[in-house]
Amino acid sequence: MEFHDQAWFPSSCRDAVTDTLASILGLENLYAPIVPRLRRALQKAKTHQVVDLCSGSGGPWTRMPPVFEKQENFPISVCLTDKYPNVEAFGHAGNASQSKIGFHSDPVDATHIPAELKGFRTLFTSFHHFQPSEARALLQDAVDNQQGVGIFELPRRSLLTVLLVFLVPIVALTVVLFIRPFRLSRLIWTYLIPVNPVVLVFDGIVSCLRAYSVDELSDLTRGLSASGYTWEIGEERRCLTSVPVTYLIGYPTDCPNVASGLDRL
Repeated sequence: MEFHDQAWFPSSCRDAVTDTLASILGLENLYAPIVPRLRRALQKAKTHQVVDLCSGSGGPWTRMPPVFEKQENFPISVCLTDKYPNVEAFGHAGNASQSKIGFHSDPVDATHIPAELKGFRTLFTSFHHFQPSEARALLQDAVDNQQGVGIFELPRRSLLTVLLVFLVPIVALTVVLFIRPFRLSRLIWTYLIPVNPVVLVFDGIVSCLRAYSVDELSDLTRGLSASGYTWEIGEERRCLTSVPVTYLIGYPTDCPNVASGLDRL
């Protein structure tokens, strides 16, 4: 169980956790290594529209649109969604992105996307929240609606990653002071009643233990009704010393002979 994923968890405390995580991810742009691969998948899916699921407070998208536009020459628009939408953080991300980032203010179940939300679906540091049956349902919904899907995870079941989790609350004690928009509740949950640092450690360790391996992601794609759908599964890293990003990417294709194709890259 991860505390901030529970319905009974105070919303102000959940927002403090997701705000902090988004800020830490933004410090180093840890998901930058997957940008070229995601851009290629968007091209193959013939879309510039991204629907981000389980967005928290915006995750890595607060920094990634300019990378797509300037480095990849592939401008995109992003719609942030969440089961517990942090509308204030979503609005701030939209303003900072010069309207390249929008949001859906109503709660969104990642396994049943509203029909009006069309685009390539992405999940960052959130797929491990789903049990295997839920994870398969999420993938099947993308296939049924012929929408691309990209899943990207930093948590992994390794001793190094678990040890790195203990650095997160130390970094959080500093970055919380600079997160905008300012919230008094965020300071209270971090310094006066230190729920935020404790949850970051506990939930971070649980995230690593629940993370899907490459082989397990491959198993999730088996048995799907994947007519005209291609899968790419693997790991991407910036350099040998960096934490790799595990990815699962699927997109509809026009060529019938790649139906149910699985590229292990």
